[in-house]
Amino acid sequence: MKTFERSILATLCKALGKPLPVFQVLAGPRQVGKTTLAKQAIARLGMPAVYASADASLPPGPEWIETQWRMAQLKATDDAPALLVLDEIQKVRGWAETIKRLWDNRDPEQPEIRLLLLGSSVLLLREGLAESLAGRFFLHRCSHWSFSECRAAFGWSLDRWLYFGGYPGAAVFTANESEWRQYVSESLVETVLARDVLQLQRIAKPTLLRHLFALAACFPAQVLSYNKMLGQLHDAGNTTTLAHYLSLLESAMLASGLEAFWRGRARKRGSSPKLILWNNALVTAVSPRTLEQSIQDSAWRGRLVENAVGAHLLNGLSPADHSIAYWREGDKEVDFVVTAGATDWAMEVKSGREGKVTGLQAFRERYPKSRALLIGGGGISLEDFFLSPAADWFKT
Repeated sequence: MKTFERSILATLCKALGKPLPVFQVLAGPRQVGKTTLAKQAIARLGMPAVYASADASLPPGPEWIETQWRMAQLKATDDAPALLVLDEIQKVRGWAETIKRLWDNRDPEQPEIRLLLLGSSVLLLREGLAESLAGRFFLHRCSHWSFSECRAAFGWSLDRWLYFGGYPGAAVFTANESEWRQYVSESLVETVLARDVLQLQRIAKPTLLRHLFALAACFPAQVLSYNKMLGQLHDAGNTTTLAHYLSLLESAMLASGLEAFWRGRARKRGSSPKLILWNNALVTAVSPRTLEQSIQDSAWRGRLVENAVGAHLLNGLSPADHSIAYWREGDKEVDFVVTAGATDWAMEVKSGREGKVTGLQAFRERYPKSRALLIGGGGISLEDFFLSPAADWFKT
């Protein structure tokens, strides 16, 4: 069977297929196919290549990078540059300084090396890239799999994607939901928390981080005040600790706390966050509901739909060009507010959830220059919304 090719592969090959003054970085969560993409790029480009992964129990040191670099040098010729792919680069001690030295000391008279770095800890990558490698790289975001990709690769319906989410490696387990939950919980979530967050960050209360993630998974697409979270969590410390740990979960592309929108002011760090999981599998894997029960329970399905909309925005919109928030005033609420340039888009998700009071009219009275998007319920159909790249809806 032919391996499925994500659309980002063409972008990556185009960048690696020509000489550029910068190297390429592919960053994203675990188990979304970064390694597969790199190997597909190697096969498609057809140039001499060296692939190596630093994802070991004992993190390697700078000499590991130097060794791989030397191997690439030996493969490169005057007629054919060599491609060097370093996977899980953030695990290497002193990786940013070593890459900087090797990249800056390239000899223009020697055969060319084209460099691709892969990493699953966006926070650590961002720290290293910003501190030592500014201006030397181009960042590609490798997101969780969208509905269009899961439908093309696995033939999934919208309801199956809403339940099973976008982890391609978990697709083989979907015939047995118990096995699927175990795989997502133990092989995906626990690996990310233990190896990408707790192992590589100084966390004073690791149990609290895990409990905060579990709390977010139980309240998808809901606004929870930090005080309410403190009441739900044991040994929770203070709101500053919770906000910091939520930002770490966001850096791992697991969960985000969207802030309240207020045009004309700096983002309000103290506002109650709206919890969005970046992949619906992170929600349903800890839920006792089966696929059938989740679809039949209109209120719960509404939560899954609204979370999936938020996840589609987080995965598909560049933070450099867009910001994502929510808006609430009294009992009126706008599910999502996307700011693209000077334009604010108020989004209402009609998912069948009862007791919901729309705030679109009130929002547009407050912000008359804003634009509105209605998802589902007579607006853009859910399938059409999820099948289109998120950025397409906000082009002016």
